[in-house]
Amino acid sequence: MGYVYFVRHGQSDWNVENKICGATDIPLTELGHQQAIETGKQLIEQGIQADEILYSPLLRAAETARHISEMTGIPARVEERLREQNFGKYEGTARDGAEFKEAKKQFVCRYEGGESMLHLAQRIYNLLDEIKSESSEKTYILVAHNGIARVIQSYFYEMTNEEYAAFGVPNCTIMRYEL
Repeated sequence: MGYVYFVRHGQSDWNVENKICGATDIPLTELGHQQAIETGKQLIEQGIQADEILYSPLLRAAETARHISEMTGIPARVEERLREQNFGKYEGTARDGAEFKEAKKQFVCRYEGGESMLHLAQRIYNLLDEIKSESSEKTYILVAHNGIARVIQSYFYEMTNEEYAAFGVPNCTIMRYEL
């Protein structure tokens, strides 16, 4: 039986500044690089073996995946569908802004120039369906973003709209899902 492990990227500059990163390409902080290296060590210590690491093309996830791959020896390749949701007009604004929190509850909203939750779910669900149907015996590590974590969680577990909107994982958290 295969598994999917999800790892959120290490700390970025905008995480420190409490800003919404979205599709904006923001680099890791020095701590973010250290978190990624530590995550690679944790994977080794926990005996987690994977066939491949798939990662978002955005720098913060790509660098995290690179560190994990170097630590574990697991081959890594970019997967465009793991790119974070484009939050349109909210990119670079406060993560805890009241207007954004309310907008996150609207799954069809494109955030004025961004991408809707439904569009995001479609591309992530398609990726997970593909992984599940083509290789149910393989194990993957997906390195991506908090918005992607929400969608992956909703793919494997029933969630209310409120639970979905509130769901989040800290930087470099490792989550496991059974295919």
